[in-house]
Amino acid sequence: GTGSNILSALQDLFWLLKSKVEKQLQIISVLQWVLTFLIMGIACTLILMYILCTDCWAIAALYLAWLVFDWNTPKKGGRRSQWVRNWAIWRYFRDYFPIRLVKTHNLLTTRNYIFGYHPHGIMGLGAFCNFSTEATGVSQKFPGIRPYLATLAGNFRMPILRDYLMSGGICPVNRDSIDYILSKNGSGNAIIIVVGGAAESLNCTPGKNSVTLKNRKGFVKLALRHGADLVPVYSFGENEVYKQVIFEEGSWGRWVQKKFQKHIGFAPCIFHGRGLFSSNTWGLLPYSKPITTVVGEPITIPKIDNPSQQDVDFYHSMYVDSLIKLFDKYKSRFGLPETEVLEVN
Repeated sequence: GTGSNILSALQDLFWLLKSKVEKQLQIISVLQWVLTFLIMGIACTLILMYILCTDCWAIAALYLAWLVFDWNTPKKGGRRSQWVRNWAIWRYFRDYFPIRLVKTHNLLTTRNYIFGYHPHGIMGLGAFCNFSTEATGVSQKFPGIRPYLATLAGNFRMPILRDYLMSGGICPVNRDSIDYILSKNGSGNAIIIVVGGAAESLNCTPGKNSVTLKNRKGFVKLALRHGADLVPVYSFGENEVYKQVIFEEGSWGRWVQKKFQKHIGFAPCIFHGRGLFSSNTWGLLPYSKPITTVVGEPITIPKIDNPSQQDVDFYHSMYVDSLIKLFDKYKSRFGLPETEVLEVN
């Protein structure tokens, strides 16, 4: 009896220690990604400049020569690595929140797609985990479909960061890159565009479900030009993981944010999450709130080389209606009341 009790106690201790180690690994995995998002580009640029001024300058010079040679690779679909996409660190990243991907319809490998991802949130955590890694099994759920998460083109001008992003299947959100993937890369491609962009990030806050979409029609025009089906995607919980200071329209803070958005492409946000060692303190780590990304039903889009504004408006209206229906169908399953309404701005 005594031996059995000791064995039981040791097993309980083992599982307790394992649980604590896993939690710490989850925190580390999320922290490295947040730091990558915020400072990796600038840090790598400064380090490269420093190395050029040392005895190891030849290493930096060789990399810069490679950078010039490889400059246009991001515009041609990038250079994804299944090894990087399957890193164990992304599974810890997934489990921290946790993040889940929900499939509602099959996607044909004979078609190309543009996924509209909503909402942006502060960092687009769900978009990254679901489509730039294999942590939630996107390749198993949509076999034969190659996802490309589109992000700011400026990120691909940053040394090292550009290669890191490309390894996950991330591409620039510009016309050259999207045209290449949808016209010269065969079929079975899915470009994920966070439609609301920086403007939407300025309004994201816990408890609010709103999207910036009314005047965002460029992605619809691209879909028509290439005959790529549109797929609405809504990520429940994306706005819950950070708290943000919201500046009112007309305030000096909103003026500064809009100037940055116009001239640089992103809007600086004043936000916070939890601390590194305690969830009761402020810090850069997101709160561990569940994020559930639901991929909706594809909208069949015809190929029109020069779509008229009437064509664009028609399919944009279809897309908005489809997104609202998707939200309404799944909102109660993921913790929202039936009375919750998706605000479309």
